[in-house]
Amino acid sequence: MAPSRTESPWTSPPRHPRAEAGTGWYPVARSTDVGTTPRQVGAGGQAYVVLRLRPGAEVTALSARCPHRLVPLTAATVVDGRVECPYHGWQFNAEGRCVEIPSLGPVGAPPPRADLSTPWAVEERDGWVWLAPDPTPTSRPPRATSPVPEPVSALPQPAGPVLDNLHPALDRAWHPVALSGELLAGGWVQTRLLGRTWTVHRRPDGALDADPPAWAVAERLGVVWIAPAEPRTELIDVPELADPRTLSAWLPPVRSVTPAGPLADAFLDAAHRATAPSPEVTVPEPAYERGGFSAVQEQPGRRRVTHVYRAPFQLLRREEDLRTGAVTTVLRLLQPEDADSTRVHTCVLLSRPDGTADADALAAAVASAAAALAEDLALLPRLAGGGLPLLPRDELHVRADRLGVALRRTLADLVADCAAAERAAALEERATA
Repeated sequence: MAPSRTESPWTSPPRHPRAEAGTGWYPVARSTDVGTTPRQVGAGGQAYVVLRLRPGAEVTALSARCPHRLVPLTAATVVDGRVECPYHGWQFNAEGRCVEIPSLGPVGAPPPRADLSTPWAVEERDGWVWLAPDPTPTSRPPRATSPVPEPVSALPQPAGPVLDNLHPALDRAWHPVALSGELLAGGWVQTRLLGRTWTVHRRPDGALDADPPAWAVAERLGVVWIAPAEPRTELIDVPELADPRTLSAWLPPVRSVTPAGPLADAFLDAAHRATAPSPEVTVPEPAYERGGFSAVQEQPGRRRVTHVYRAPFQLLRREEDLRTGAVTTVLRLLQPEDADSTRVHTCVLLSRPDGTADADALAAAVASAAAALAEDLALLPRLAGGGLPLLPRDELHVRADRLGVALRRTLADLVADCAAAERAAALEERATA
C-alpha cells in the first residue's frame, strides 16, 4: 500500500532568511495585482494572503488559513469590508480580528484563538507590496527598481497526525466497495480501495472472495464490504431495513476528490449552512458507543433528528416527524479509493407507521438528499486539505462542532488502537520466530 501522507507533506515549511538588502522587508506582489480577491504570497517563509477590503483601499495582509477548519483563505471573499471564509462564514477585519461566527448566533463572542495573525507591517512603495513579518528597525521598505518577489510559501500544516485516504489504520476497518446489485452470481467487479485495485468475485454458490486476498469480504445492508486486515471496527446497524413498511432507494454512487475524513466531517456538520444573522446552531452532546457515537436532538416542529456514526466512514441521519410518525433516513457510506478520490454511496429510506409511504414521497426524499450531497461535493474540493487533522489543537472548535470533534476523537482512537494491534502482532511474530 502507498505510504500515508500524514508525515512529510504535513511538515511546516522552512523559514527563508532572505530579505531585501537585509532590511526585514519582502516584496511579495505588484500593487496592480492586488485587488479584492485574496492572493497568496510568502514573506520570510510564512504564508499570507494579501488583498484590498474595498476597491482602491490600502493592502491588508493576513495569515493564509482560517483557524477553524484550516480552509485556505484564497477561497475567501470580501463582504462589507471583511474577509469571509466560504465554509462556515467566519469573518475577519483588516487587523485579522474575527468579528463574526454565524453558528454562535447574534450574541456569541468569537474566542481569541479565532483571530488571524498579521505581519508586523505592510507597505506599498514604487508599485510593489512589501511585507515585514517581524519588527524591523527600518520603518519603510527600501527603494528597489527591480525587486524579486519572495517565493509563495507553502500553507502552514497541522502539527499533529492527519488521517488521509491511505492511512495504514484504514486497513483494519470495513469499507464499502460495491452495491450488492452490481455483483451477479458468477460475476465479478473491480474497484479501488486504499490505493489498491481489488477484484471481488461472487461464486455460483453466492460466496464472496477478493483478489488480492482480504481478511474478510461480507455482504450487508445491500452492500459488499471488504476488511483488508482484521477489523477493529463494526458495521453500522440500520433497523429501518428490517421494517416491511420501509421504502428505500440507492443514489448512483458519486466520486469526490475530497478525502473521506473531511467528507464525513461535512456530512455531520450543520454549521456550514448557517448564515448571519441567524440563531445559534445547537448541536447535541454525542453519546460515545463502541466504534462510534450517536446524538439525538429534539427540533422545532416536533421533529427529532438522530445522527449515528461508525468508524471509519459510516454515517446515518434519521429525521422523525413526531406528529405523523414518518421517518426519513439517509445512510452515507464512504469508500476511500485513492489519495485524491472517495466514492460516496447513499441510501434513502422512508417509512410511515400506517404504511402509506409511496414512490412519489420516496422520489422527493431522494431528490432532497441528492441536492444536499451535490452542494457539499461542489463546495469541499476548494476547501479541504489532504485529510482530517486528529489533534484537537490544530483546529479551533466551537459549540456547533461537537459532532466533528467526536468524529476526530473516534478516528484518533481507531488509529491508536490499530497501532497497538500492529505492535502486538509484531511482538507475537518475533516470539514465535
